[in-house]
Amino acid sequence: MPVIFITDAFIFLLLAMVIGFVFYARRHEHLRAPWREVAKRPLAMSAAVVLLVYIVIGLLDSLHFHPALDEPDNQGNTVYSTEINSVLDLLLNDLRQNTERTYSAPLAAHAFAKEIIEQEDGTQVRDYPRLLYGGAYLNNPETERVPDILLRSFIGILMGVFIGSILLLLFVWLQAKRMQLNARNIFQRLIKDELDVPWYAILLTVSVLLIIFSIIFQLSGHYHVFGTDKVGQDILYQAVKSIRTGLVIGTLTTLVMLPFAIMMGLMAGYFRGWIDDVIQYLYTTLNSIPGVLLIAASILLLQVYIGKHEAEFTSLEQRADLRLLFLCIILGITSWTGLCRLLRAETLKLREVDYVQAAKAFGVGNFKIMMRHLLPNVMHIVMISIVLDFSGLVLAEAVLSYINIGVDPSMHSWGNMINGARLEMARDPVVWWSLAASFIFMFLLVLAANLFSDAVRDAFDPRLRGID
Repeated sequence: MPVIFITDAFIFLLLAMVIGFVFYARRHEHLRAPWREVAKRPLAMSAAVVLLVYIVIGLLDSLHFHPALDEPDNQGNTVYSTEINSVLDLLLNDLRQNTERTYSAPLAAHAFAKEIIEQEDGTQVRDYPRLLYGGAYLNNPETERVPDILLRSFIGILMGVFIGSILLLLFVWLQAKRMQLNARNIFQRLIKDELDVPWYAILLTVSVLLIIFSIIFQLSGHYHVFGTDKVGQDILYQAVKSIRTGLVIGTLTTLVMLPFAIMMGLMAGYFRGWIDDVIQYLYTTLNSIPGVLLIAASILLLQVYIGKHEAEFTSLEQRADLRLLFLCIILGITSWTGLCRLLRAETLKLREVDYVQAAKAFGVGNFKIMMRHLLPNVMHIVMISIVLDFSGLVLAEAVLSYINIGVDPSMHSWGNMINGARLEMARDPVVWWSLAASFIFMFLLVLAANLFSDAVRDAFDPRLRGID
């Protein structure tokens, strides 16, 4: 039975808007030209591949449903569980269900802490117990574990190289068929970077990712790649599930912010006078309020509301989703002021140019002037701000969750993982893998977003266009 969370609806609405923008941009050369410049940059295309992988994982985790139970009711009807899963949970079912008793180190076959173990002869010894799933098939982990890990890693490398080679041959064949050339010429052009798009960078990035995924696939079925946490849950599963939270914070906050920023910025710069004064007073007042205090107060109000209306929330997942949406709204309300200032300054300059003055002289309405003449000429600022703010919002979620005013503690997020690792770092020996996993996943997303945003900024900024 499908279940649609509020954030799920907004995510697919945003996806529909992006698809609509793609079709709109294909018909307008002034929008196609900058994106062609972005597509010519190898580093940007490699970053785009990484971002696409994160987006696909986030979309799979946004398709929720109630799983059907094995036994029907007395009338033979299908009975659905009260649990809410996603398509990603189905794909990672083994990681989700194979939980240990407590901590275990990455790729370990024994628990992290010693326990009292009762032997077959009835005696008790204090030692590291075997894990229930990690390396459970090994007869002698002390001698078999390392060779087994190396063997499975080697098999994963071969699998990744094989799949990557198939994709390369398929790409060369399709390009040869499209360009009416033989495969050898296409391969030479690919190596020399003589194609319109740096496909060598894209294919190389895809091959590296395939090798990494293949190694993880080979190991995760038999070991906990990033270890387990205090309650024995797989850290790799938590890190992958946290991708959706990071993407929701980065994208839905932008969806909330853009209407305020664009409308207020254009109105303040175009009308000036008392409208400009009111808008400036509004965003100056918002900037004077500490953002952390505003977010903390809003989350507290939401918790009070949920506590008084418990009947409206049938599951913990719905409560956590509402809190995530509310956090996006608060972050959007507090972060639109910067873009509004930029748009106001640019509109003050554009309103004096000849074509705007001519439109006024011919009696064109103010709204039509803003939509037809001003908005298209400030879109480069909007695009630059969107891609630059994304990584900052992902990091903001981690910081807010670390101080317990971010997403709900029951929701998977990198901030909650870092917050949970705070106490683990005080153990002796240190439990470091939860912090390391969240750092790696968040670092890759933010790095890819920053590299892609640099290319978008250079392509859309009129002052930098044509300079390379």
